[in-house]
Amino acid sequence: MFLINILLVDDHALFAKSLAIALEEYSEIEHFIITQETESLADLVLRERIDIVLMDINLGKLSENDGLTLARRLLKAIPDLKIIILTGYDLPVYRHEAKKSGISGFLNKNINPDKLLDSILSVYHGRSCFPPDENEPVIEELTSTEKQILQLISSGKKRKDLAKELYISERTLSNHLQHIYEKLGVTSSIEAVAKAFQMGILRLWGEGGISPLPQLRRYLNLYFPFP
Repeated sequence: MFLINILLVDDHALFAKSLAIALEEYSEIEHFIITQETESLADLVLRERIDIVLMDINLGKLSENDGLTLARRLLKAIPDLKIIILTGYDLPVYRHEAKKSGISGFLNKNINPDKLLDSILSVYHGRSCFPPDENEPVIEELTSTEKQILQLISSGKKRKDLAKELYISERTLSNHLQHIYEKLGVTSSIEAVAKAFQMGILRLWGEGGISPLPQLRRYLNLYFPFP
């Protein structure tokens, strides 16, 4: 019989302990290790002979990087490692980034223990585990410049100041904004920023995370409720 060693990387101690208790009854799991140390994850994985890493996206104060970034670094150091993103931030952009990065699975924290174990076993045996996305709209990926423009707009930058900061003309900025509107299916900058937050293109936390302007936050709450 195979036995699985699992490492959970999560900043919520109560959730981590609850999950450890919930998985105690499953004989397939030999060791379930919890860590809030993110600086030497690769060493820990090798030392404890970890088979699967469960990684949250929002790691709070544990790291200046988010879980997707740490997962990519782990895979670079240990290419055959299996990683499952286990998060409450179940957004299309994050799932897309996880697949693109070679991560093995993406699960919502609301999953029940039996289904979580099934997913862990599936990934352990070499399969991927992602939620179905048939009903999700396919949105063309924004360029790094377009993402930067949205980030600056969300922080309250005026168009004139934004163009100056990016060393481009206001006409070029308008062209970038039009491309953004077309890709996101919106008609204004505030709709674009709101949708970018909803999809996870912009973040309210972590590396580069921001706190949006009060008027934008009201808009987000009204039209784009967060999980």
